[in-house]
Amino acid sequence: MPAFTDKAVAEAFASFPDRLRPRLLEIRRMIFDVAAATPGVGRIEEALRWSQPSYLTPETGSGSTIRLGLVNADPNSCAMFVHCQSGLAGTFKELYGNTFKIGGNRSLVLNIDQPMPESELRHCIGLALTHHLRKKAGRRK
Repeated sequence: MPAFTDKAVAEAFASFPDRLRPRLLEIRRMIFDVAAATPGVGRIEEALRWSQPSYLTPETGSGSTIRLGLVNADPNSCAMFVHCQSGLAGTFKELYGNTFKIGGNRSLVLNIDQPMPESELRHCIGLALTHHLRKKAGRRK
């Protein structure tokens, strides 16, 4: 997993509750892994946006920003947030509505007391990181 290059992002991870931090770090690792394995994504920029660790594709513009954070109403869950107008949450629900809880039109919620569905989550990360590429090509999934 890449070292933190942004002090604010490292501090954001350090501020997450001990119980949730390992799950969020695992999702972070997956984002970098999926990006490296997905043609057209390019370098991932990690920055703090809306006070949350965020992952952008600045070189290629291939993807929609992914943010990681807490679920205010559930101390046992964390979330991967996407832009609310991207339609990504609807796609996640359509594909994996029985696997993940979807938070409205902006998040995929992961309960830390349940096993993480890694292959499904990797697919959702890939969809977010290639959102603009697929949109230009006229594909949703």
